[in-house]
Amino acid sequence: MNLVLAFDGSNSAKSAFVLTQKFAKASKAKVYIVTSLIGGKASDADAIDEANTRLEYAQKTMAQAGIICEKHLLVRGLEPGEDIVNFASDINADFIVVGIVKTSRVQKGLFGSTAQHVILEAKCPVITVKE
Repeated sequence: MNLVLAFDGSNSAKSAFVLTQKFAKASKAKVYIVTSLIGGKASDADAIDEANTRLEYAQKTMAQAGIICEKHLLVRGLEPGEDIVNFASDINADFIVVGIVKTSRVQKGLFGSTAQHVILEAKCPVITVKE
């Protein structure tokens, strides 16, 4: 079984991490921890370094729990939701796990919602985790 964990370091992503770890351990699933940055000027070197640091820590924590895990930093010029959905499709993911936070309609309209895109566009089931 392949699980994709969308991980941006937020509190909701940390909650999703905990659930993914429990689920992967119980089902002996392989976990792909994924962070997506748009790239170009939108993703400076510091943001990429911070994302790599978070991914390395998350991968190490999974490995210490005996879970087979890969980390992937995607910088492909796509919006994060689109990038995560494409990645999950590429690896034939069985599930995507994503943290969610409550936002207003205005916030969703202005900034979009990565989780919403993943939920609506993914070809596999999506597990959402609140903060």
